[in-house]
Amino acid sequence: MPAQIPIPAVSRPARLMDSHDRAITDLRVSITDRCNYKCVYCRTGNQGALYSELPIADYLRLIRVFVSQGIEKVRLTGGEPLLRHGLIDLLRELSTLRTLHGDPLDLALTTNGHLLESMAAPLRKAGLQRVTVSMDAVDPGAFHRITRVPDSFPQVLAGIRAAKAAGLEPVKVNCVLLRGFNDDQIVPFAEFSRNEGVIVRFIEFMPLEEDRLWSPEVVIPFREVVDRLGTLRPVVRLTPNAASETAVRFTFDDGLGEMGIIAPVSQAFCGQCSRVRLTSDGKIRTCLFSQSDHDLYAVMNAGGSDDDLAAFIQRTIQKKEARHHIGEPDFLKPSRSMVHIGG
Repeated sequence: MPAQIPIPAVSRPARLMDSHDRAITDLRVSITDRCNYKCVYCRTGNQGALYSELPIADYLRLIRVFVSQGIEKVRLTGGEPLLRHGLIDLLRELSTLRTLHGDPLDLALTTNGHLLESMAAPLRKAGLQRVTVSMDAVDPGAFHRITRVPDSFPQVLAGIRAAKAAGLEPVKVNCVLLRGFNDDQIVPFAEFSRNEGVIVRFIEFMPLEEDRLWSPEVVIPFREVVDRLGTLRPVVRLTPNAASETAVRFTFDDGLGEMGIIAPVSQAFCGQCSRVRLTSDGKIRTCLFSQSDHDLYAVMNAGGSDDDLAAFIQRTIQKKEARHHIGEPDFLKPSRSMVHIGG
């Protein structure tokens, strides 16, 4: 009987894993902590941004190292990323990167939409695939009260429509819900989804603001959002797109419109977390609610090689928290507010 020729094992790309056996595939990169809005759930309106930004080339190098370690999705955030000079060049370079599996990098961006109308087409041409717009009311008056920027709602609406026209789809619209501020916008947002052909996502208010506005009473929990949507039409729950998806997705009985609910306070999803964040000053945040930063930029600034950066990333991911502790007696607000972390 002829000897059998052994079949070589197929090598699989290594994955970036934390100590809780979670694959870390999603990177959020803040490219500025500047913002042209002063939203009540984020900024006091008095404390200015730290204006901590790295050169665009440095972000590109750090992201390349992350991708070499297994990152598959990159979302650019701020502050407001459309304020950042060099954004188009960064996207153009990032669009050439490939994951460990050889696939194109999944590129997305979160913006408040104020500058999006004129930038949507250039962003798409540079390689951006999808956009999420933070818009916390569909009523112009309520929008003004939350953002504290007058007469900007028409610009954001125009930006959303320009993003759809440019092919940055599916366009997602994120609404942070606060009782007493915009809880009357839930049904109007559902109608907005149906009329505009966008995905609306309601986000529970988290203790990430500069001021001390957050309290459990201001949070509108998951179940209440579902019940209010049901006053428009019967809601139907959709199957998740992925195990690590943060939003629980719904449509209506006629299939028109899509709403997601992101409920980190009332229904935490830490067990499937696949995210890591890089702040605008080059520090890794393993969780939104971390009490510490991990200074990746310091390694690079000291002359570290790409291998040094990769080793630092791997060690840091091993420190990723198992979960947050919102609502527990020993909970401490994170060491940075949201505008200085990156959405």
